[in-house]
Amino acid sequence: MTIKVVELVGESTKSWEDAVHNAVRDAAKTIDNIVGVEVMNNTAEVENGKIVGYKADVHIAFKVNN
Repeated sequence: MTIKVVELVGESTKSWEDAVHNAVRDAAKTIDNIVGVEVMNNTAEVENGKIVGYKADVHIAFKVNN
């Protein structure tokens, strides 16, 4: 079995967890056989002293069809 990993950035206006969910959900639209996700980094966009956007850098792992 071979596993491939791609790096993506998920975004959300709600939370870092939601940003991760969005990345996995969007990846699943075009990538089959997703088997895992690793959160590499969380960042946020700030305006006027308030967080207005969350970003999660993730690695999505999926099985490669042989």
